[in-house]
Parts: sequence; C-alpha cells; structure tokens
Amino acid sequence: MRDFSLIPALRGNDVEPTIRMDVEETDKAYIVKADMPGMKKEDIQVAIEGNQITIQSESAAEKEEKQEGKVVRRERYWGHQYRCFSLPQEINDQAAHAQYENGVLMLNLPKKTGGVSKTLAIK
Repeated sequence: MRDFSLIPALRGNDVEPTIRMDVEETDKAYIVKADMPGMKKEDIQVAIEGNQITIQSESAAEKEEKQEGKVVRRERYWGHQYRCFSLPQEINDQAAHAQYENGVLMLNLPKKTGGVSKTLAIK
C-alpha cells in the first residue's frame, strides 16, 4: 500500500478556472473580459506587476429563513476567486483601467512603450 497514490492518476486533469476570461490583443493594448457573475465591484481587486495580472474577489452572504418567528434555516457562504496570468508584453499600469458591468469585468491594459526586445549577435 505504500506505493499506492492517487496523484499519478490525477495528472493531466487540469482544474477548470473559476474566473473564465477572454484576452484580445490590439497594436496598443490587451483587452480582457472576465466572467465574474454575482460579484460586487467593491469586492474585486486587480493587480498589475510588469506583465503579470492578478484578479481576485471575495464574496460572503448570509440567508435566514423564519417560520412563526422561529429560525428554520440559516445559511452562510464565503467564496474566494483567484486568477493570475502573464501577458507577452509589460503593461502601462498608469494608463490601465477596469470596468465591471452585468457580471463581466473589462480590463483595458495598454502595452508599455519601449518594451521592444533586442536580439544579441553571438560572436
């Protein structure tokens, strides 16, 4: 039993991310559309560090049901969503902006100018 492990059996089964998103690239920016239904914009944080983007949110809810003045059911929920990804080019974090509407987070992430890579000649 010592050699028995579920880890090898689970390899290759990637977990589906909780924040689903699309990323489009234009000449000047990356446009990110992230599905985050049921969230409040106050509970969403976006961090930009170079070419790495982090989106996270927390939500909490409490529901109570009463009959004849007595609590019949009480439910509590707490959830955390997190998504981190890298883009091919650094982002101008000063010009970036975000908008949240109808459960969709829209990020406009302008590319940082002057970030052109240089190829070195080997002598």
